[in-house]
Amino acid sequence: MIGAIWVDEAVTLLRPDFRVLAIGAYGLANGPSDERSRAWLAEAAAEPAPSDHANILAWQDAYRAFGAKPQRTRPSVDALVRRMPPPEINLVVDAYNAVSIRHVLPIGGEDLSHYEGTARLVRASGEEPFDAVEKGLQVIDHPEIGEVVWRDDRGITCRRWNWRQCVRTRITESTVDALFLLERLAPMSLEELSAAGDELAGLLREISPGVRIESRLVGSA
Repeated sequence: MIGAIWVDEAVTLLRPDFRVLAIGAYGLANGPSDERSRAWLAEAAAEPAPSDHANILAWQDAYRAFGAKPQRTRPSVDALVRRMPPPEINLVVDAYNAVSIRHVLPIGGEDLSHYEGTARLVRASGEEPFDAVEKGLQVIDHPEIGEVVWRDDRGITCRRWNWRQCVRTRITESTVDALFLLERLAPMSLEELSAAGDELAGLLREISPGVRIESRLVGSA
């Protein structure tokens, strides 16, 4: 799965500085939030990033570049650092949210048992299906033409780069194999991106000592 991920040239032209560190984790033993994951979140949230942090501003600029309004549909890390205390979801989601807050870095997590085909970042045609929940009901939505989206063979897995994930591939307490996407724009350094990946891998091993982890850096320079 890691080797198959790709970023479309249309996205690269939009933001040549984009890189994504893809981490595959196989054999997770996920479960409900506990004292460990609450401590990870609390430590990360002790000094949340300001709304004008350089990483957040870079993502707001990226959203504007494809026509989105970042104050209306916020980049994931912007929305997360504004939501204090951070939500408790489950062990694995708490782990990557803690790393996201600490490094001011968008991170997405996908359940590979519900993923179909190759993960790719593209600009949407507007016809791709996106399963979401609106007012408690599951609905099928569609992106705007030119919107940057993550998708697989079945449809969109995350809209507006990292704004909202689909229902189908969310990580739950029963997730065993997962794909994590750590998304970098300048001025974040590749060294810090790598450090964030190492930190996430360490937390996943703490949750599941037998987990197998592999990673790959994808995207433009």
